[in-house]
This record gives sequence, C-alpha cells and structure tokens, in this order.
Amino acid sequence: MSAHREEKVRRLAAPDIAARKGGEPIVCLTAYTAPIAAALDESCDVLLVGDSLGMVVHGLPNTVGVTMEMMILHGQAVMRGSRKAMIVVDMPFGSYEGAPEEAYANAVRIMKETGCQAVKVESGPTVPATIAYLVQRGIPVMGHIGLRPQAVLVDGGFKAKGKDEAGRLKVLEEARATAEAGAFAVVVEGVAEGLAREVTEAIAVPTIGIGASAGCDGQVLVVDDMLGLFDWTPKFVRRYADLKSEIERAAADYARDVKARTFPGEAETYYAKKG
Repeated sequence: MSAHREEKVRRLAAPDIAARKGGEPIVCLTAYTAPIAAALDESCDVLLVGDSLGMVVHGLPNTVGVTMEMMILHGQAVMRGSRKAMIVVDMPFGSYEGAPEEAYANAVRIMKETGCQAVKVESGPTVPATIAYLVQRGIPVMGHIGLRPQAVLVDGGFKAKGKDEAGRLKVLEEARATAEAGAFAVVVEGVAEGLAREVTEAIAVPTIGIGASAGCDGQVLVVDDMLGLFDWTPKFVRRYADLKSEIERAAADYARDVKARTFPGEAETYYAKKG
C-alpha cells in the first residue's frame, strides 16, 4: 500500500442536496466530458449529465433522439473527471414513460454503468408513480417540471409554462406530485418569477431553477451556454465567458503558424541524440 495514498473526498449525495432546502443555494451546471467535469467540480454541488448533450455536443435538433447509450457514455466520462460533486444523469426520452418496471431497469443500468448518484426525469401524467416506484427501490430521483425539453414535439417548441391561470395550476400540481412521489429535488424550467417562488414555497424539497428566477433554492445552466460557445443563448442565460471567440482566435493563430511553417518550432520538435 502506498504511503502517499490520495485523501478520499466524499461525494455529495441526495440527502446533502435535499438538506439545502431554504439554505445555501445549490450550484449546478451541466457537464458532458471528463475535462469539463474536472474544471467544474470544485465550484459545483451538482453536475448534471443532461440530455441537452444531444443538442450541444451531438448537433441534434432537440433531445428526443438521445439514447441510453449516449447518456451512459457521457455519464461515465463525467464521473471519471469529477470527485466531489453529485452526478445526476438524465433518463432519455422513452426510457421511463412506460411501465415502471421498464423505467427501473433503465435507471439501474444507468447507475450501474456510470456510478452516478441519481437520475433525473421530466414530469408527465404517469411520472409521479414511476418516481415513487424508483425511490422505493433505492434509486434517488431528481424531478423536472415546467418547460420540458423532451415534450418539444408535443408543445411545438420550447415554450415557457404557467403563463395563464390554468397553466399556473398545472405547474403547481406537477411540482407537488413530483415532490410527494419522493424526488429529492426538482428542476423548475421556463416559468415566471412569481410562479417559481410559489412552487419553491409549496414543496418541501429544493427547487433548482433554469429560466425560473432567483427565487429557487438553486440554479442550473447548460455549461456551453454559460461559457459562450454559441452565438445565441436564451434570455435566462448569463455568459461568464466568450470561449467561442477564444477558440476561433486560437484556431486562426494555429493555422497561420502552420502555413508559415513556424509551427512546430524548435521547442516542439524531437531530435536524435548525438554520438
């Protein structure tokens, strides 16, 4: 056994996040690769391997085409790159909306093959019963209400929710049903500030907002949006960097040096030993 064994760091888990209700805000970002996970790990409580990877990594038009294999592959990478943050992996469209037994089998596969600490599901008429089924069998579940990206084809686009009274009551009903089913936290996406606060006050578990104001118990953003890797970002995103411009500049500088034959230079070149 090595005398210089690395100190073990305990990962955050569902009870740690649930205990933050009404306390220190929960910091969450998406992550899809090991290097990005490593860079975010120290600052984040939760790293979400979101099915948004279908759009931001794989160039799909929405999240509907994301597969179990894609989620597992990226979940494995994020687990390897992190050591402190809780890792939550989205269950992709079609993997949990049917029979609870099927959802359980898929959730078990995700957790076994990635080592993640929880899965996330979007709300829907059949989903609370499935959440309860999973939680009763030892699978921590994060919920997701409001704007549901996996329902984009039903909704006809990415549309904010709860704009009228009927919509407001539906969002509140989804939130209560999700929390009462046993979710340890609930993502609230694309709702007005007043409704976000109402939801946060109405349920006993933390809310994590995305486009849902500072009234939630925490916040999550798609990391690629936050880092400025796209020309357009939603209204609710604050850009903390402009990496697209930096990458374009670096690529242009590299191309210039290659064409001028100044790269590789002496410092980047191997030479045979003399004698």
